[in-house]
Amino acid sequence: MGEVKILLLLLCCHVASPGVTHYLWHVYTVTTGIANLPGTVAVVVVDGIPTVHYDSLTNTAVPEEAWMNSITQFEPDYWKKQTSFWEGQDHYGRINIDILRKRFNHTQGVHVFQVLHGCEYDDQTGVPSGFNYHSYDGDDTLFLDVKERRWISLKPQMDDTQRKWNDNTGWMEFMEHRLLKECPQLLNNTLECGKSVLQRIERPMVSLLQTSPSAVVTCHATGFYPDIADMFWSRDGKQIYEHVEHGELLPNHDHTFQLSVTLDVNALPPHDWQRYACVFRLSGLQEDIVVPLDASKIMTNYVKPHNIAIPVGTLVAGIVAAVAVAIGIYVCKKRRDHKAERGSDEDVGWRRCKDADPEDTP
Repeated sequence: MGEVKILLLLLCCHVASPGVTHYLWHVYTVTTGIANLPGTVAVVVVDGIPTVHYDSLTNTAVPEEAWMNSITQFEPDYWKKQTSFWEGQDHYGRINIDILRKRFNHTQGVHVFQVLHGCEYDDQTGVPSGFNYHSYDGDDTLFLDVKERRWISLKPQMDDTQRKWNDNTGWMEFMEHRLLKECPQLLNNTLECGKSVLQRIERPMVSLLQTSPSAVVTCHATGFYPDIADMFWSRDGKQIYEHVEHGELLPNHDHTFQLSVTLDVNALPPHDWQRYACVFRLSGLQEDIVVPLDASKIMTNYVKPHNIAIPVGTLVAGIVAAVAVAIGIYVCKKRRDHKAERGSDEDVGWRRCKDADPEDTP
């Protein structure tokens, strides 16, 4: 499945802020030309955890977490409304993907239409922000700049939609209400239902890893929550950018996350190593986790030729860490394939708009 690149830049790579940032995504995918796969799949994600699932085979919105059943204390007919809403998205999504295929001159084959919309806020300020991103076959096509109150086309095929939607003040007001009013309320309700899970803070295990003496040193953090984190290498206490590569934020099977950043130590004078350190920041933690660059603390599974006298503990730890990274990458790819599932261009929101104009499809 393709992904919305702007979304990844703005949402997946969170940077820790003074408070804890909470977010809610509605992600929705419509596909054509793929056998044995639901044409429509959708999921609601709160702070990195899927909470609601819908697909066009079951035509029913269901909780992904048991504690989501208590959402009915805030809205008794929540599940009925969710099912009705996603049925509408299924309908409009099929219309939209047909329109997009015509605009891009595609007559057959596999095609994917995706929408992601939602909101987030810092729990200290409480000020919400909204977002709405669209893609077709993995390429960004359209997004809503909520602050500027305008849709922006990223492909010439979407210019007509941009003009039409920007001229429709009623549509813009409707989207603002969904993203800045309804979404934060639903986010608050979900956070209350899953308080023990969604509002917890878990410190990571941070390790230095190296596959061979000439390889880069990887600083790897795993088991942390929430997923609003930053990780970097520093020199004399200041962040550095040269000889550094940042890894992606990846989910673990237990709803925690992992993150890594590498440093090319071959570019460093050996006597300068003590000036470098890996820094991990997690939203909600008052203090940074700092790991000095120390050769004696680096774990590895490297075995020198003719010398296998590597401490068993170090070897096992290195292997476990490597396996954890591999599993995380696999889970992330699987999860992305499954959760890049979005809402329709016409009716993106949390409740169906009974007065929605069918002209508002792309």
